[in-house]
Amino acid sequence: MAQSLRTLSALLLLSLLAACEGYLVKVDAHAEECFSEELTSGTTFSLTFEVAEGGFLDIDVSIIGPNEEAIYSGGRESNGKYTFAASISGKHKYCFSNKMSSMTPKIVMFSMDIGDAPKDGIEDTQEDHNNLEKMINQLSTGLTGIKHEQEYMEVRERVHRAINDSTNSRVVLWSFFESLILVAMTLGQVYYLKRFFEVRRVV
Repeated sequence: MAQSLRTLSALLLLSLLAACEGYLVKVDAHAEECFSEELTSGTTFSLTFEVAEGGFLDIDVSIIGPNEEAIYSGGRESNGKYTFAASISGKHKYCFSNKMSSMTPKIVMFSMDIGDAPKDGIEDTQEDHNNLEKMINQLSTGLTGIKHEQEYMEVRERVHRAINDSTNSRVVLWSFFESLILVAMTLGQVYYLKRFFEVRRVV
């Protein structure tokens, strides 16, 4: 039992150190940023992205396989998640394109998860060990999903806070402008009425 707990702890620590990276990239207007990953056949790959800043918060996304075949292609997307299993081994490329923008750069936050390579078909007689490893893999996948959701919500909160601050500053400036107009009209009316009722003497 103690050995099983030590094995569980070691596997849990290893699962937490799995490949899970988050990045921020700036994509200039009329530009495209591409990245690549070497995948073996059957390996799962998951790409999560969110446009944090720039323009209408949209970007073109594409995933291309080793044979230059488009695995996924999306236009003007603000955020998304796409998961697939590599059908063939080789270098898979994913790109963020801002070619539709005339002058506004975009900042994209993205993360990718690379699953474990498929087993070579070696049978393991220790069924309990296999069940334990399966449960740890499920736990690792759940923790990774929670981490991605947290990062996603942080970006959404930052974007919405910027929109709210911008709207609030515009409302304050407009209220200040309306107050100035009201004061100017009041002073103008007082001056006009004073001149209207002023008694003029003819000498």
